[in-house]
Amino acid sequence: MHIFYTPELSGNTYSLDESESKHCIRVLRLEQGDEIILVDGRGGYFTAEIVDPNPKKCTVLVIKSELNFGLQNFQIHIAIAPTKNIESIEWFLEKATEIGISHITPLLCRFSERKEIKTDRLEKVMISAMKQSLKAYLPQLDPLTKFTDFISRPFEGQKFIAHCEDQHRDILKKMIIPNKNYLILIGPEGDFSSDEIKMAIEAGFHPVSLGDSRLRTETAGVVACHTFNLLNE
Repeated sequence: MHIFYTPELSGNTYSLDESESKHCIRVLRLEQGDEIILVDGRGGYFTAEIVDPNPKKCTVLVIKSELNFGLQNFQIHIAIAPTKNIESIEWFLEKATEIGISHITPLLCRFSERKEIKTDRLEKVMISAMKQSLKAYLPQLDPLTKFTDFISRPFEGQKFIAHCEDQHRDILKKMIIPNKNYLILIGPEGDFSSDEIKMAIEAGFHPVSLGDSRLRTETAGVVACHTFNLLNE
């Protein structure tokens, strides 16, 4: 069944915005009486029937509601340095949303090659991935945040920093305690600086490795996301 993102859904009737209406009626050629799925990005999963197939303002009637659809008893927060190639970070956001993630913070680090991002473009990638993977929660995406500002923020749960320096690091999968909240830092292509690693450890982040291979930033983010989800199944 076709899925549409309806963040402002309230009550039993709703009109899709012009873009979603056009896709619903002109592209998918759905008609009055056809059923579709609506998700609000906050856990709401709704079955609705088309009552007015207007390609500019398609109106639907909600006939079944399910709240907290797919709610997990753990949260995953990944703070990651955006890559120079924006398509790589878009790929990470797409895959992490499909796998299951709660919160993403783009990090501005010492060796970051990308100093700015457009969150509206990245949110569109996440919305598409949420719908494709039949999820009802849209991950929170923060604006680009300085590393030093971020690590001082309070967090209730396990905190990790994945880096490649030649010092003791535990394997992430061996450190995860199920049913907790998790926060992990993923560095830029040039890795975190030694000072950043030291500051993170002093702020309570546990140094970890994601395996023997040296991973690209976006790959490391996906591996971490998958590892947290896998060990909580």
